[in-house]
Amino acid sequence: MNTKIKPHEYALLDEIAQDSLVTQASLSKRLGIAVGSVNWYIKRLVTRGWVKVSHLDRTRLQYDLTPEGMKVFTQRAMNYARDSLKIYGDLRDKAKVLADELNQKGVKAVYLNGDDPIMDILRLTCIEAGLKISDLPEDCVLESDGRGYRVRENK
Repeated sequence: MNTKIKPHEYALLDEIAQDSLVTQASLSKRLGIAVGSVNWYIKRLVTRGWVKVSHLDRTRLQYDLTPEGMKVFTQRAMNYARDSLKIYGDLRDKAKVLADELNQKGVKAVYLNGDDPIMDILRLTCIEAGLKISDLPEDCVLESDGRGYRVRENK
């Protein structure tokens, strides 16, 4: 079974799972792709056996995920959750190491330069480690480099 799935295919499976009576026009608008592309992707999903199309009347279609389509959809969601948890765990470990190093150096307060989910992990870790979160970048400034954290000393 080839379960290689493109982002637009997954997005279509997600939309169909939520509303089997969704139209290709509304799918086009929701996903930001042309109606012709939606049609092509749906045909591809049908060919793969992931979606079944039923005619409700002359102009109305119903899309349903097949058991195989549901399996692919669920597996993709599970892989995403697993990968997200791994990234979170890695960032959490890096934040703990940094907080421990700062505590060992006697640092009492830190300024967090940034406001995104990566910095939120560091913020919670610093609070747990007893570090005060400062409103001003005075002594120790912490930043994210996208994969971890770095210290920028201000003197």
